[in-house]
Amino acid sequence: MSLDSVRAWLAENAPDLRLIEAADTTATVDTAAKALGVEPGRIAKTLAVRAGDHLFLLCTRGDARLDNRKCKAEFGARPRMLGPEETFEITGHPVGGVCPFGLKNPLPVYLDVSLQAFAVVYPAGGSLNTSVEVATERLFKLVAERWVDLCRLPESGGA
Repeated sequence: MSLDSVRAWLAENAPDLRLIEAADTTATVDTAAKALGVEPGRIAKTLAVRAGDHLFLLCTRGDARLDNRKCKAEFGARPRMLGPEETFEITGHPVGGVCPFGLKNPLPVYLDVSLQAFAVVYPAGGSLNTSVEVATERLFKLVAERWVDLCRLPESGGA
């Protein structure tokens, strides 16, 4: 159902975007980057998060980490990632295929400012081996309510 809902959503809202079906899994940032031949930062991982009473999806670059302090400052509560069952129940997508397209239930979608480093990113496509190639600004226009600064980037080695 998840892949079908993404296909239907793309057909209605962005028929020019191509759903990429990989031969190998794209369920983690590293496996997706390898399968797509891109750096991990270009993978737009989608996190299902609850901060107090606020439930939302956050799209961030693949090598970024959710920052508890930033999230608490933004939403007044410490963030909690949803477990696999709750994520599937709410989004209709399995963990590893969660994306902001074809959601089972409407949710606010925020894009982390970390994605702005890339002109093109690759969110999942609703299954464990699919992705969508999309310009970052187009992704924002298609699904996001607003830009947020909720993540921290990996430490640069010796720079």
